[in-house]
Formats: sequence, structure tokens, C-alpha cells
Amino acid sequence: MKVDERLAKNAITPDDEPHIVIDQAACRSCDPRPCLTACPAHLYEVIEATGEVHVETAGCLECGTCLVVCTPEALTWHYPSGGLGIRYRFG
Repeated sequence: MKVDERLAKNAITPDDEPHIVIDQAACRSCDPRPCLTACPAHLYEVIEATGEVHVETAGCLECGTCLVVCTPEALTWHYPSGGLGIRYRFG
């Protein structure tokens, strides 16, 4: 089974409060903004009008890749509230 097919089986219940918050000042100093290509769910994008990075937390796989590649000061990250976020389904 392909990765896309496996990911499609998962269920995501988004939290009302985002579990990833970007400090735009710290993010602007980051170049080449590795979150844009490292996130396996491709949830990070640059808003052209402002140059700010936006993350769509509702599709987050909670893998922590962004924490590894981003400047430490750029992200505040925690797991979603209990029972919310991603539920992986295998098989």
C-alpha cells in the first residue's frame, strides 16, 4: 500500500486552538525556510501579501519534523488537546 493510501485512512479531529504557533519575527530570519519543504503533509506556506509563513494545523501528522528543521525560537509546539488531532489507523 502506498503512503498516500495509508495516510487517507487516518482520522483528524482538529483542535479549536492551534497546537503550532509561528513567531513571525524569528521565522523571517530563517533562510531558506525548511518547513516549507520538510513537512510531510505540506502544511506550511508563505502568504505572498505579507511574506509570513502560515501553517494549517488541521492536517498535522504531529510528527515533529518542523521542530527539527526550524529555528528553535520560530515555533511553539504542543500536542493537541486530549482526543483531538490525528488518530492513525493501520491496516
